[in-house]
Amino acid sequence: MEPVGWTIVASALALLAGAGAGYGLKILLERQARTGIKELTKNARREAETILKEARIAAKEELLRAREQFEGESKERRQELLRIEQRLDQRETNIERKNDLMEGRLSELDRREEVLRKQEEALKIEGEKLTEMAAREARELERIASLTREQARNQIMARLQEEMEGERGTMIRRFQEETRLRYESEAREVMVNAMQRYANECAYERTTSTIALPSDEMKGRIIGREGRNIRTIEAATGASVLIDDTPEAVVISCFDPVRRAVARLAMERLVADGRIHPTRIEEIVGKAHKEIEAEIVKVGQDAVEELGLSNIKQNLVRLIGSLKYRYSYSQNVLKHSIECAYMMGAIAGQLGLDEKLARRAGLLHDIGKAVDHEVEGSHAAIGADLLKRAGERDEIINAVAAHHEEVEKASLLSILVEVCDTLSASRPGARSESTELYLRRLEQLESIGTAMAGVEKCYAIQAGRELRVIVEPDSIDENRAALIAREIAGAVEKQVQYPGQVKVTVVRETRSVEYAK
Repeated sequence: MEPVGWTIVASALALLAGAGAGYGLKILLERQARTGIKELTKNARREAETILKEARIAAKEELLRAREQFEGESKERRQELLRIEQRLDQRETNIERKNDLMEGRLSELDRREEVLRKQEEALKIEGEKLTEMAAREARELERIASLTREQARNQIMARLQEEMEGERGTMIRRFQEETRLRYESEAREVMVNAMQRYANECAYERTTSTIALPSDEMKGRIIGREGRNIRTIEAATGASVLIDDTPEAVVISCFDPVRRAVARLAMERLVADGRIHPTRIEEIVGKAHKEIEAEIVKVGQDAVEELGLSNIKQNLVRLIGSLKYRYSYSQNVLKHSIECAYMMGAIAGQLGLDEKLARRAGLLHDIGKAVDHEVEGSHAAIGADLLKRAGERDEIINAVAAHHEEVEKASLLSILVEVCDTLSASRPGARSESTELYLRRLEQLESIGTAMAGVEKCYAIQAGRELRVIVEPDSIDENRAALIAREIAGAVEKQVQYPGQVKVTVVRETRSVEYAK
């Protein structure tokens, strides 16, 4: 046999041997697998039985716990239901008792209602009888008195009106007396303390200034050649220089008090220096103007510091200082403003208000008078506008604008400004007025008093601050006298312009006079 053949045979034998070995190996593996599967199955069954046993045990335990919990809750609910049932039984028992009581009361009420109904019917019958009797009596009274019901009613109403008139007068007098007793002491204390803490001298208005000269020769030097010196003075100062027959004196006249002060100071300097010519006049007037301006600022600052105020704008301080040269009915406006500020501070302290704010409003209330000759409008409105531009508080602006009742008052401070302004202006000696106006006011007061029915005489006394009225005692009783006083006071308030207040006193007296002979 050839080698190739042997090779093929060997290969075939090797294949057969490998196939046999693989088949044996497969059988062996299958046996091992079946053995392992059986073992795993046994283990799984054992584990499943163990888990099943544990689950059954746990389920039994959970069932026992749930049963115990259910039994406990059921027991509590049964006890609660038992308690509710007991309360319902008790409530039902109480309701039954109340029903029994109500039935008894209703029967009692029915009985009483029946009694009242019968009484009402009886009263109705009696009322009809009384009405009929009253009608018969009224007819009989009309026949006896010869008066109808309407006439009798009118007489009764007239009598009642007279009684009420007297009662009204009595009530007015009683009210006045109670009011006087209640407020007189407190008001007197407040006002006296306010006035006592500040007392100011009276100031009188001057529209001219008189300059003393060393000799009459100085008049010619003041006039100058062809009047050039006097013309220069008047042009530089804005004041008029009056030279008359008065020996050793010249008079400076000007409506603007600041210009008059500048002219007076310049004239005094020129007279003292003796050198009077246009150039020198202009130089002296310029210096005098600067000095007056500096004095105005200093006076304003002194007033502010005297009252303990702060944070007032410089332009307002200058206007305050310029009030030194302004007058109102012969009263210096700066002194009047300071006086009002002191009074307001004193009264505000006793009333529990802000004292500094009150003093500030009192000092600034007439600041409009510093420029009212230059700006159109009332000094109250001008002052309020100036303070508004300066950033003052709204309370102070309203107090300044309303202190002459030109606008509505918005706070107690506004009322206090009006009160203190009136106090300062109306105190004795503070202001003067012409004789003609004074006499006219007195005549007007007396004419109001004599116009009242039953007034015998009327006198205006105490410079027009009191009106003394004497009535006829036979025709005017005390109650009517009180009414007359009230009516006269109301008429004076409406018809007369006056400072402060006017006291109306009605006098009723009866005198019996006999002469021994």
